[in-house]
Amino acid sequence: MPDPDDRLRNKAQAIHERLIQVYGHPEWRSHLDPISEVVSTILSQNTSDGNRDMAFDRLRTRFATWEMVRDASVEAIEAAIRPAGLAPQKAPRIKQALLFISEQRDELELDFLKKWPVDQAKAWLTQINGIGPKTAAIVLLFSLGRPAFPVDTHIHRVTRRLGLIGPDVSAARAHDVLEDLLPADWYYPFHLNVIRHGREVCPARVPPKCKICPLQAWCDHYQEVVPPAACV
Repeated sequence: MPDPDDRLRNKAQAIHERLIQVYGHPEWRSHLDPISEVVSTILSQNTSDGNRDMAFDRLRTRFATWEMVRDASVEAIEAAIRPAGLAPQKAPRIKQALLFISEQRDELELDFLKKWPVDQAKAWLTQINGIGPKTAAIVLLFSLGRPAFPVDTHIHRVTRRLGLIGPDVSAARAHDVLEDLLPADWYYPFHLNVIRHGREVCPARVPPKCKICPLQAWCDHYQEVVPPAACV
């Protein structure tokens, strides 16, 4: 009898290959520097990409350097980032994160994490208030090119519906589960393609488009609910 882990890895491979057929293979592109990514990801919590970007741009316009943000008052940071929403919570988190990094490293930089084992780098980053597993993985993967797999709401929802993670696996736990399941060189394209699929075909708040989904053959949710009146 095939090993369950092997079956799941074969399923993940089939899904990965199908996503590339449908959406293409995302090419690596330059992302934000690590400090900017920390700030951007804090801003992104519970808001849209557009509002996050507006707040980030306002912050960079108001303050020429991250050192200036670090040394600014919480009130000044809050005023700059108001478009992101939850500014009273996000402003002190941003300031505290920048202060923590400066105090630990004597400067605002995270490039030292390129040389650390990924588990140690994650543990260091998640000491910072406001930085959880997702933010740590985003900084490591996108800014530092390290093998970490970020799990946002789209990734968590889609991989759970597909059956790549169990129905009771939390988003925090899913980081480790998916990193164990997927080869490291898939992290970047799989992450981006699953997010795109979650936005275009498998959303949360409207019926998923199960009947046109290119992943029907591998989707536990599809097998369980189709033909459903809720799926268009």
